[in-house]
Amino acid sequence: MTDMDFKQQALDYHEFPVPGKLSVSSSKPCDTAAELALAYSPGVAEPVLAIADNPDNAWRFTNRGNLVAVITDGTAILGLGNLGPLAAKPVMEGKAVLFKRFAGIDVFDIEINAPSVESFIETVVNIAPTFGGINLEDIAAPHCFVIEKALRERLDIPVFHDDQHGTAVIICAGLINALHVQGKRLEDARIVLLGAGAAGTASLNLLLAMGADRSKVLVVDKAGVLYQGMPDLPPHHQAFAAHTDARTLADAMVGADAFIGVSAARLVTADMIRSMAERPVVFALANPEPEILPEVAHGARDDVVMATGRSDYPNQVNNVLGFPFIFRGALDARARRVTPAMQLAAVHALAGLAREPVPVEVLAAYGLSSLAFGREYILPKPFDPRLRERVAGAVAAAARAEAD
Repeated sequence: MTDMDFKQQALDYHEFPVPGKLSVSSSKPCDTAAELALAYSPGVAEPVLAIADNPDNAWRFTNRGNLVAVITDGTAILGLGNLGPLAAKPVMEGKAVLFKRFAGIDVFDIEINAPSVESFIETVVNIAPTFGGINLEDIAAPHCFVIEKALRERLDIPVFHDDQHGTAVIICAGLINALHVQGKRLEDARIVLLGAGAAGTASLNLLLAMGADRSKVLVVDKAGVLYQGMPDLPPHHQAFAAHTDARTLADAMVGADAFIGVSAARLVTADMIRSMAERPVVFALANPEPEILPEVAHGARDDVVMATGRSDYPNQVNNVLGFPFIFRGALDARARRVTPAMQLAAVHALAGLAREPVPVEVLAAYGLSSLAFGREYILPKPFDPRLRERVAGAVAAAARAEAD
């Protein structure tokens, strides 16, 4: 299929037979006069009064406990940039489809045209009573950090910026498995992180929480390696400045055990891959074109374990492995936050699942005759039916343990 054929196929998919990817359907019958009286007036007054008497009754008599808002301002849409809230709507609808398909969660997509960070925050706070959870999406750094922090402090339902924490969960699960395949441990690994935005920052924080050695991590952004004494270092980067003589990405890659790229296309060369330690791990996650193509990395050396964000290569780092099940677990446990402990529970559930035998239905879904944990299978496949029980269950258990 050519690029033009795929473009038209994508447009047709979103336009026909009706525009968009979402619709609203009733979960209760409303076919008789008696049912109409229960659905609306006068019957609806009873749950209204019950909720007014005790707000927790909203979880009994409304869909709040299974309803998530997917909210954006359109400032960082996929790899396309700041195209505004309206242009973000197809992505938010798509996110809603994934929530429903993989975790049975209902979603309203909400695109906000906010003139300021403060107005965005106030808008979300004002609509929050509708929902059991808030999924922030495609909001540019550093505003995404400010927005999430403020909303977490002001709301009593989970607020989760998937571009940060969802990505971090999948990266961490994949990385510990890739290092295991390579005979290495996270706490010993020299790690290079390229891209100090939302996903990179959250991934590094979670890796450190899992035991990565801060002294063995180098963070690189557009200005080069973040180092102690670096001039004009933004506040949200200062915590990641290292004591190092490395200044460029090429410097940082020498002897590295693992590379994590959440940046832009073609920033990593074959020579950089050759300069890494024996049995390296390379996560080139820029989309649609990674920092280095797998065929280039494998051409540079034959001992690399490679992952990308793309579905046409092995080891796709795909957020759909995380956010539906993290929210499912949080909603099931009536959690007020998605905590680091809940994220770590998701990491270990995903990593552990990939090490188990692969069900026949997964092989059939992907047209495979066999699949086993190893260099080209370090993460579960999105259509693995065990994900909902294992990951959501682990998240819910972690939430309940913290509540005790």
